[in-house]
Amino acid sequence: MLAAWGGGFLLTIAQITDLHVTTEKDALNQRRNETRLRQVLNTIHALRPRPVAIIASGDLIDRGEKEEYDELKRVMSGCEIPVLYALGNHDGRDTFLEVFPEYRDKLDENGFLQYVVDYPGVRVVICDTLEGPNEGEYDAPRAAWLDRTLNEAPDTPTCVVLHHPPIPSGIQWMDPDPKSPWILRLHDVLKGREQVRMLLCGHIHRAFSGVFAGHALLAAPATSIQLTLDLSEVDMHKPDGREILVEEPPGFALLMAQGGELTSHICLAGSYKPAVTYNFPFRKQA
Repeated sequence: MLAAWGGGFLLTIAQITDLHVTTEKDALNQRRNETRLRQVLNTIHALRPRPVAIIASGDLIDRGEKEEYDELKRVMSGCEIPVLYALGNHDGRDTFLEVFPEYRDKLDENGFLQYVVDYPGVRVVICDTLEGPNEGEYDAPRAAWLDRTLNEAPDTPTCVVLHHPPIPSGIQWMDPDPKSPWILRLHDVLKGREQVRMLLCGHIHRAFSGVFAGHALLAAPATSIQLTLDLSEVDMHKPDGREILVEEPPGFALLMAQGGELTSHICLAGSYKPAVTYNFPFRKQA
């Protein structure tokens, strides 16, 4: 939905990430993650104006199994807002396409799930960073697709969506090596692209922001459980009993496009009592 506001029309797009939908094989996580996802979806549906789309930016399921995608499809079947799916390291391309065959048309020439959706005032570019159990990847064929795609619309405000953030969050056991070839390759494609106003990511299971290749980067909180914010040193080969995940409230990001500018909000899901209501004019009449 577009809403008139000040200097033009305002458009919003919600981002959810790290859903980790699973099955009764893992009953505890299945019930918890579905409940939290539904809470997020209910909150998004109640937003005004209602977002024109929901980006689901990867780790849609937990073990890469077809039955989990069946569960995802069941949970999302009541969604009244179009959903744009991307893949994360817990996903599987082939199994995803078994359950969502309509996405075969969105594969690039090398079989990666990469595609573009245009909205008034903003272009959304979905990238595929799936590779291996936890690490991201963006090899030369994927980078060539992104380079070509960005060349197609150099003057349109653009949001690039990646599951894996290419910058560290400070939570060391989850962070990439900033000198990884895929990160350097992505940096080369994105630097100097003035139309790219925002990078949206997931994977870290909590919100953080930074700058990559001269562009604002926002990682959204998970709909499933969040990562504990522990920025202390860790030996990746010696478990030390630290808390790594915590049942903080689920959340999502909201992208706002207006007048060629993109702004992002981090939102908590849930229903809360109003603290103050608008019962008097903000501005006095002249």
